[in-house]
Amino acid sequence: MSSVTDSEDEVERGPEGPCAVIDSLEQIGSQWRLVVLHDLQEGEKRFNELKRSTDANARTLSRVLDDLQELGFVARRLEEDAPVATYYSLTEKGVSLCPVFDEIECWAEEWLQ
Repeated sequence: MSSVTDSEDEVERGPEGPCAVIDSLEQIGSQWRLVVLHDLQEGEKRFNELKRSTDANARTLSRVLDDLQELGFVARRLEEDAPVATYYSLTEKGVSLCPVFDEIECWAEEWLQ
């Protein structure tokens, strides 16, 4: 291999393994995960509220919420009083992404308009 290819691979992977940015994007980087995480910054929401506000279909939203819960970004709360309702909110780990979304929004306002 050429030294340029080796250097590029080292930048992407680093000497100790994958770059932290790439690791982070693998966890939060899907379109629907980002949409849901951004939407939950407004506070706790019911499943149907998230469905309306994100325009995701029920199957996709359910899968994304399960993934985000498993990764520790979202908490699920079941209200068993009639009518039964499921609520979702950001965990401490999810809330820690709020400044990241703010910075991306500032960058987008400056560079994407």
